[in-house]
Amino acid sequence: MTALVSIPSRAGFLAARDSGMKAVSRGFILQAAPTGRRDWRLGLTATRKIGNAVRRNRARRRLRALARTELARRARTGIDYVMIARQGTADRDWNDLVSDLGKAVGYLHRTMDREASAPVETS
Repeated sequence: MTALVSIPSRAGFLAARDSGMKAVSRGFILQAAPTGRRDWRLGLTATRKIGNAVRRNRARRRLRALARTELARRARTGIDYVMIARQGTADRDWNDLVSDLGKAVGYLHRTMDREASAPVETS
């Protein structure tokens, strides 16, 4: 198992939200923010909109397992990832969650690469 490094403060979560890079899937929302650190970090969140504490905890456990098994292989160093549980996260089929993650990470990485290679306009 890969040890996950958590985003320690609310500021890290807000930075990922404010970076504007997010991928929405049926199972969860994935946000990413470049940080320049030597490792990648993970933040998990499940709001009360999802349901009671039991459902929120189940959703977070599933997202943590997904990050440990799948995101750890695809994550890039220097990026903070925030996974936000959605209504169906707790009940969604595992293979569908894995597929959702692959598409979301691919989309975010392509977007970051595009922004990094875009010419800088000077005025």
